Amino acid sequence: MSLFIDLVGNNTLTLEFQLLDSPLTKLWVERMNSRGEYPLDHPDRFYGFNSHEEEIKRAEFYIRSCINIINDYQPLIERPFTNYQDQDCLNYLHNIFERFHGQLEQQDTEFWLNAPHDVRQALANLNLAVHRCESISRGVRPRFVCTWYGMPKTLHIPVEHMLKYGTMSTFFGTVYLNYCEIGKTLEDLTKDRDTYIGDNMFKPHDFYSADFVVKFWDDSTEEIKSRIDRMQEYYNQQQEFFQSRGYTKFDDPRLLPLRFPVAQLIETMPREQLLEEIKQRQHVNRVYIQ
Repeated sequence: MSLFIDLVGNNTLTLEFQLLDSPLTKLWVERMNSRGEYPLDHPDRFYGFNSHEEEIKRAEFYIRSCINIINDYQPLIERPFTNYQDQDCLNYLHNIFERFHGQLEQQDTEFWLNAPHDVRQALANLNLAVHRCESISRGVRPRFVCTWYGMPKTLHIPVEHMLKYGTMSTFFGTVYLNYCEIGKTLEDLTKDRDTYIGDNMFKPHDFYSADFVVKFWDDSTEEIKSRIDRMQEYYNQQQEFFQSRGYTKFDDPRLLPLRFPVAQLIETMPREQLLEEIKQRQHVNRVYIQ
């Protein structure tokens, strides 16, 4: 069996991915087969295929649009947006999203319940807009994300699968489970140095759904080591915070920067050509397994 993804621009490019032989893949396929009633959410969620300048322009336009829609309805956001590199401002905006959007399946804030649809959508999109800015400031790399609107996120990744099938490496053309919670992992907190995050907004990668991300680069050994060293340092600095929540050791698989692969691209052209072809078709039209 394979995963197929149709990308559209002037014409269609179909990417085929061989499913990996693992229990983790079987769990994900079951979710994929259960997604029929849920629409593909944000089919243009592509990162890193344009020039650096184009990525900045796109991200800053997106985040300002979200802020304007929200504040035109109710002035929640008091702090002006500066630019994509202002991490403290991005942390502030992410906190606004967390506070007024609420947790998945627990969206019961007064603002959310009373806001019209376009304002709700802008608040939800604010989260994506923040992460788009962050990805640029960290050296955005080519990837795209597929999520399904409204699909419940209630199933846990078994810890034994994390240990056996999780990897700290990123490989070109690999499909990974996407982080599908509202909050930040230890890796995110380490990157952001977030001082706005609430007590209940630390969320390790625990749940899974049909959501996935396709990445188009290879990590180096040096990158992986640097990532782990920075996370270890942050964990040690915030050890009381994590231990009070039951994470008594840094090597807890829920804390480690694990990626969970489920499929691998069948490469039919040189990689540089493929990236250019995807650049011309940054819209997912159809996703299916057969």
